[in-house]
Amino acid sequence: MRTRIPGWRRRNNPLRRRSDVVEAWTVLVVAVLLLLAAPLAGAAAGWWAHEDARATAAAQRADRHRVRAEVTGWGRTAPPPVQGVERNQRATVRWTDPDGSPRTGTAPVPARTQRGDRVDVWLDSAGRIVSPPPSEATIWQHTVTIGACATAGAAGLILLGHALVRHIATAHRLAEWEREWARTEPQWSRRQA
Repeated sequence: MRTRIPGWRRRNNPLRRRSDVVEAWTVLVVAVLLLLAAPLAGAAAGWWAHEDARATAAAQRADRHRVRAEVTGWGRTAPPPVQGVERNQRATVRWTDPDGSPRTGTAPVPARTQRGDRVDVWLDSAGRIVSPPPSEATIWQHTVTIGACATAGAAGLILLGHALVRHIATAHRLAEWEREWARTEPQWSRRQA
């Protein structure tokens, strides 16, 4: 018998079990959650990560300052170069403090930097060599990564919940079948229960 709404199953089917109804509604809920809740969770996590990263970058920019330093030598031996990839190297650098006193330290410098070249070095408020504050591109990379991971994590939890509901529904369905078979089997086999 055809239904009036295409794709809509008849609700008064005598073979329909309660576990079938639960499973059908679960599929609908899972679809809505995957389409709405998982992306919203990713967007919320990305927004939080973006605000946190911007605040951290602003605090680092307030605490750190850049100085020009001269490369005077090399630190530990650099790792062998990878074909087509140039890595930063550690080098001994010298710079002048605002009070005029010379200072030296070991800092990362771009690959192919020669002795005597001038490079930018970042210092914190205590005068220690530190990494530069994150750029806007780094902040956005962090935001997108956290948002994507949160979306994937939410989708994984939703699918795990769906698998759990299906497992429970299958267990109930098998228990129903066992009870029905326990009543029907003696009539078919002509044995007493």
